[in-house]
Amino acid sequence: MFTLSQIQDAHDKVQTGEDFSTYIQDLIQLGVKGYDTIVTDGRISYYGDNNYTTTTEAKYETLATATIANKERFIEFLVMHQDGQTNYHTFCQHAAQCGIAKWRVDIIEMTCTYLDAANNPIVIEKIPV
Repeated sequence: MFTLSQIQDAHDKVQTGEDFSTYIQDLIQLGVKGYDTIVTDGRISYYGDNNYTTTTEAKYETLATATIANKERFIEFLVMHQDGQTNYHTFCQHAAQCGIAKWRVDIIEMTCTYLDAANNPIVIEKIPV
């Protein structure tokens, strides 16, 4: 099974949203099936075969998340991030401002779903390979 250290090595290569596809390919090679990122503090739970899960510690101070999702503004921030205009922490701050509580990457389906606090999908995108 994969370790947090192996995942961290893959994550260390990510500087902007432009690096996301390479990161996903690295996770596939490690055996990761998906992961959830909690926007409020940056914790990530990674999932593998046979219900294997490993979770990181909080990465930053708690961010307040808007109670109502602003899909249109979030899409603007998402495009900026994917274009390399923002770093990871700034993207998390923008997500929280727009009411995104977490995102779920499903490596089997190759989707990334951004969810509000009630687990309602706000944006679902295909992961480019």
